[in-house]
Amino acid sequence: MFPDWDASMARQAAQLSEFVPAGARVLDCACGIGTQAIGLAMRGYSVVGADLSPVAARRAGVEASARGVSLPVVAADMRSLPFASDSFDVVVALDNAMPHLLTADDMLAALREMRRVLRSGGRLIVSIRDYDELLLSRPLSTPPSVGPGRVVWFQLWHWDGDQYELEMFRLHEAESWQVVVDKARYWAINRHEFTDLAERAGFASPEWFLSAFYQPLMIAPFE
Repeated sequence: MFPDWDASMARQAAQLSEFVPAGARVLDCACGIGTQAIGLAMRGYSVVGADLSPVAARRAGVEASARGVSLPVVAADMRSLPFASDSFDVVVALDNAMPHLLTADDMLAALREMRRVLRSGGRLIVSIRDYDELLLSRPLSTPPSVGPGRVVWFQLWHWDGDQYELEMFRLHEAESWQVVVDKARYWAINRHEFTDLAERAGFASPEWFLSAFYQPLMIAPFE
């Protein structure tokens, strides 16, 4: 969640554009409601959005239209992408999307699909949480954040080996305080493990950038 979503879109797109060649055709295969996909489209890239959630994908398209940019969207599982081989110059999977996949087999299936839809000379860009650090500290919660309109949100993390269940609490004030709780489970995969899977999927020499984006960023070429 970002207090100023449009500012976050612009900032993240500027950071990502350092790694996305001019004129590239981009697939955001976990676009959510469009934070990175819309930002990149607003910088002039040709972007297609896909997300497992049809609701999120539709909203990304609506939000893009509201900002005057084109963003074709589709509901799709990153393990079975509905695109022809050799269709994109860059594939992105950001905002810690890939650790929703809880097994090496599922992660490999997704990475191989991303490689399949990439053109030769293309690249994969992935961001995940800094699990190298988080596995050492194993936090149980995040500090509360306050947004416009008296909205408060925080997370509780319940660890189970190298996985954790995250509960996102959102409190907003109506006639009284209302609470909404969303749950998700993640694999706290470290960078060595993720690099190994990317190489097994056919990507050459993945490289990590720890301060170029708000999460560690992996750039993996496909020759």
